[in-house]
Amino acid sequence: MIPVEEAQRILKETPVFPATEEVPCGDCLGRVLAEDIFSTLDMPPFNKAAMDGYAIHSEDSSKKFKIVETIPAGYRPQKEIRFGECAKIMTGGMVPRGANRVVKREVTVEQEGWMKIVGEDPNPNLCFQGEDLRQGDLVLSRGTLIRPQEVAVLASMGLERVKVYCRPQVGILATGSELVPPGKPRSEEQIYDSNSFSLAAQVRQLGVVVKKLSRVADDQDLLRFELAELLSISDVLLISGGVSAGDYDYVPTILQELGVKIHFHKLAIKPGKPTAFGTKGEKVIFGVPGNPVSTFVIFELFIKPFLWRMMGHDYRPLLLPGELTQELTRKKAAREAWVPVRYQEGKVFPLPYHGSAHIHALTQANGLISFPRGEKIIRQGTQVVVRPI
Repeated sequence: MIPVEEAQRILKETPVFPATEEVPCGDCLGRVLAEDIFSTLDMPPFNKAAMDGYAIHSEDSSKKFKIVETIPAGYRPQKEIRFGECAKIMTGGMVPRGANRVVKREVTVEQEGWMKIVGEDPNPNLCFQGEDLRQGDLVLSRGTLIRPQEVAVLASMGLERVKVYCRPQVGILATGSELVPPGKPRSEEQIYDSNSFSLAAQVRQLGVVVKKLSRVADDQDLLRFELAELLSISDVLLISGGVSAGDYDYVPTILQELGVKIHFHKLAIKPGKPTAFGTKGEKVIFGVPGNPVSTFVIFELFIKPFLWRMMGHDYRPLLLPGELTQELTRKKAAREAWVPVRYQEGKVFPLPYHGSAHIHALTQANGLISFPRGEKIIRQGTQVVVRPI
C-alpha cells in the first residue's frame, strides 16, 4: 500500500503521447490547444466608437458642429473631421481621421444637420487600435482548455481551423457475476450495474470517446478474452471490480499475463484502497474497486487529471476554502479519506454517508474534502478545502 502522493508522482512521471489534429474553429469547444496562438492583427484593428454619439476633435471648443457624415459599424469613413465639424457615429464604427473623441448622444442636441453639446461628457468614449492586443502578441498558450471565451478570441483572430490535441479512446469494463444491466430482471442476490455507467458519464463529461463498454462475470476465460479485446482497441482501459484480494479478483493476474506492467496496486486512501495502475506500451490501464463511491472518487482524483494530461492539458482542480459546520470523526486513520460534503457560501456541510457503497450520498454533494492520514477528528469551525464535483 503506497501513499497518495507516491501514486500521484508515478502518474505524473508516466509518459504520455498526445497526437494532434486540426478542427474547425466552431468545433473546438472543450478541446486543448496544441500550439501557441499569436495575434494576427491589432485588436481592435482600428479606433472605434465605444457608444453612439458624434466624433469630434477633443480640442475643438466650437459652439456647434456641422454633421458631415454618418458612420455605421462596418463603414469606412470618407471625410476628415475639421474644427467645427463632426461625424454622427454608431457603436463599433470606425473613428474618422481628424477625430479623437466621441461625444455620447445623451448630452447632445441635433437639429437641421448640426450638433450642439448640451451636457457634460469628460470621457473619450473610444476603443483605441491595439489597446487589447497588438499584432504578434501571444494570445493563447499551448495546453489551454478552450472554453466559449477562447472560441471567441480564436474567431476574432480570423482563424478558420485550430490545431488541438486528440482525445484518447477509452474502453470500460465492469466485472462481477452479481451485475445486471439496467432494464433487465435481476434475482435476489444480484444488483444493477452502475459503475460502468458512472465511469462512462465521467469520461464523456471530458469530451472523451468511450470506444466500448463491456460487462463480464467473474470467469477467468471470459475476463481474459474481454480484457485482451479492450486493450487492443483502447488508449485507456478502465476496469471496475476484480482488483482486490478476493478469490474471484482475477484482474491483476490476467493483466500481467497480457503484458501489462503494474506500477502500483493498493493505495493508502479511502475509498479506493485496491486501486491499480498499469501500462502496456503507450496504453494505460486503471483498475478501481467495485463499490460505486470508490469508482467515482478514484476517477475524480486520479483518472480525470491523467486523461487531461493525455490531451495536453495540465488540469488543476478548483479548490474552495470553507468552514466546517459540524465535527467529523472516524475510528481508523491509517489512510487518507475523502468524504462528500455540501459547499455553500463559504460553509461546508457534512452529509450522511455510510461508506463506499452509498452512491446516493454523492447526489446530495457538490464537493469532496480530505480527511488527512493520521487524523481522527476534524473539529467544527476548521477551515477545510473543498474539491468540487
